[in-house]
Amino acid sequence: MRRPVWGGPGLGSLDPQSAIALATFVVVLAVIALDLLDMEVAALRGVAVMLLAGIVRGTTLISSIESGGGALALLFGGMVVARVLRPTGLFETLGGHFMRFVRGSGRRFLLALVALVIPLCAFLPNATTILLIAPVVIAVAAALEVDFVPPLILAVVLSNVAGLLTLVGDPATFLVGSSISMTFNAYLETVSLGAAMCIVATVALVPVLFRPIWRVRAPYREVSVPRIERPGFAIATLLILLAMIVLFVVGESTLQLGPPAIAILGATLALLALTQWKVEAVNHILADVDWRALIFIYCLFVMVDGLTGTPIVAGLYQDMADLFGTDLVGLAFVLLAGLGVLSGFLANTPLVLALLLLVKGYFVAVGLMPEQATGSGFADWPDFTVPVFIAMMFGATLGGNATLIGATSNIVAAGVAAHHGRPISFVRFLRYGVPLTVAQLAVAALYVGWLCGAMGTDVPPPPLP
Repeated sequence: MRRPVWGGPGLGSLDPQSAIALATFVVVLAVIALDLLDMEVAALRGVAVMLLAGIVRGTTLISSIESGGGALALLFGGMVVARVLRPTGLFETLGGHFMRFVRGSGRRFLLALVALVIPLCAFLPNATTILLIAPVVIAVAAALEVDFVPPLILAVVLSNVAGLLTLVGDPATFLVGSSISMTFNAYLETVSLGAAMCIVATVALVPVLFRPIWRVRAPYREVSVPRIERPGFAIATLLILLAMIVLFVVGESTLQLGPPAIAILGATLALLALTQWKVEAVNHILADVDWRALIFIYCLFVMVDGLTGTPIVAGLYQDMADLFGTDLVGLAFVLLAGLGVLSGFLANTPLVLALLLLVKGYFVAVGLMPEQATGSGFADWPDFTVPVFIAMMFGATLGGNATLIGATSNIVAAGVAAHHGRPISFVRFLRYGVPLTVAQLAVAALYVGWLCGAMGTDVPPPPLP
């Protein structure tokens, strides 16, 4: 991958290739945000323009697989495991037990929903998990004779926040963490507490924002719990999921297996279990994998790598350096707030990819990191830089809770609601999403501020000799 020369031109003096690269990236983002084209088609067209302009070359296509392969493998593996869970019958049985636990209480319904969504979405892709959970939400809401849309919105908001609990919970979070070589356990030590605080803030608002459901006391009718028809297959699948979770924690230190490798291993074992019990054809499982999302993310890696090879990027590095100097705390808060707003309207993955490139270059431009820090394999990031990257994680992930188009799981939930005759309007989602997001970002700001003090970010670090 080509690297820019430090001290390149700013936005006012663009060479033709830089202008084309920047315009292509911005247009692709705008087309996706305005829903003018399917996201993967827009991204593929962006790559085609960069190829024809000579900005992206064959070697870039290969190097992008290397830099983005981890995120793609993690997503693919998680999608496969979540899809294999569907024919186990576990969620139908879970729905029956869920109904019995609720016993006509809206309060128990909402609190049980929190307990169900948080652990699942900390490890499995949010959008796929929402598809599995949505029938349970709709069935319980029908039994309580309440509108299923508010609890479905709560489920997607919880799923997005839960993605911050672990390194593998959200693609944007994994991209940031893996770019600075953060291990799964290091993530638990530095980020998960802040995520848990955001979850507590969300739950605290549930009785207020969802008051009509919270106060419901409906007559309880005894329900039967469906039996699992293939208990052996269900147990095997659950054991595979449990093994993945254990390996996420200990795999890097004991077996030298990172999260992407563990996700692929889990997907392989899940597919083997599927064929062993002859439950469903493997091609049906693979057909349901969200290939559109995988193609989209790969194309974004290609376009960002193309941008990296233009002088404009070095100019943007310098602009950030001139604006913030060595005020890393200010940069962290600006990234948290800025991404928190932008991620409500733009896909957070391309935003994170672009900002990772700029933030790494900023650290080099202000003399705090060597030039090698812009490379994908650089791992020696000192503590004082970490809160800046963690602020990016919180802003990119939490901001998606504000609007109907802010996250893939939001859009999936809207599709489910429309299919059941209750479309979710953009404005209606805002009524729940905005206050929840504001509360979450406020808590995240407190946590990032504390982290800055704990890691020495609030003290101007010395420049490199």
